[in-house]
Amino acid sequence: MDILIDGDELGRIIKRMAYEVAEKAEDPSNIAIVGVQEGGRVPAERIAGILKEEFGRDISLGLIDITFYRDDLHKRKDPPKPKETKLPFSIDGREVFIVDDVIETGRTVRAAIDAILDYGRPKSIKLAVVVDKGNRELPIHPDIVGRRIEAPPGKEVVVLFREKEGEDKVVLRDKGASS
Repeated sequence: MDILIDGDELGRIIKRMAYEVAEKAEDPSNIAIVGVQEGGRVPAERIAGILKEEFGRDISLGLIDITFYRDDLHKRKDPPKPKETKLPFSIDGREVFIVDDVIETGRTVRAAIDAILDYGRPKSIKLAVVVDKGNRELPIHPDIVGRRIEAPPGKEVVVLFREKEGEDKVVLRDKGASS
């Protein structure tokens, strides 16, 4: 397992992403940060926390579960285990920023957009990702990218957070290996 980004650099990347959210928003009071379960939860929480400090007010923060919006449900042997969707605010008319840890094919983001649209009609939806791996299968591109990293065949880029894995870092590891 190779470390691509250490904890200090990951912290700076997420801080920069938060400032890009602030720059891209037309109205800071209308921002809604929505983390994709599970990988987008921590970066979404951190971005919302940085924006709260910046603007001196709470930022709408939610989580979206995409389990039943995935286009590969029929291919899975085991039934999926849904996670919590938590949107304690109206999506209608909001500037929604979907946050995820890694984007590759674009299928997770497509599912997240579908899920969000079931909750209302936002003014806009933008995408912020910590790592963009490329290899898109769908015409979906992030508005805010922490870092672009291409992984060689047989390898995957994984973002680890102290809140979940005990430390912040981005690593390159063999596909299917555990952290």
